[in-house]
Amino acid sequence: MSGKKFTRVIALADFPNSGIASIRSNGWHVVVARVGNAFHALNDRCSHAASPLSTGRLRHGVIICPLHGARFDLASGKCIGNAYRAVRSFPVRMVDGWIEVALPSTPPDLAESPVMP
Repeated sequence: MSGKKFTRVIALADFPNSGIASIRSNGWHVVVARVGNAFHALNDRCSHAASPLSTGRLRHGVIICPLHGARFDLASGKCIGNAYRAVRSFPVRMVDGWIEVALPSTPPDLAESPVMP
């Protein structure tokens, strides 16, 4: 996996009951979401309005942007209905009770950083 390494981001025991965790690591804002027993990680930025997806809602394997309702598939980052660009997805794994995400070794550029309120 060139240019990426897995990083511990949150202990499973600390994962929120809401099913959504907002993580910051190596300059990346990442939304980690739980669907059943599976975890998914996406860049925490809506490709339409640049708002954080982590403040949105989960529904049936999709995260919904709180600003305009854009829906993104958690497994792939693709926008449902293809109305907007996909958001970057990251590989996730569980190791010794920790959720780990494979992030790029370099921080994101402005086009992948969320606009924070």
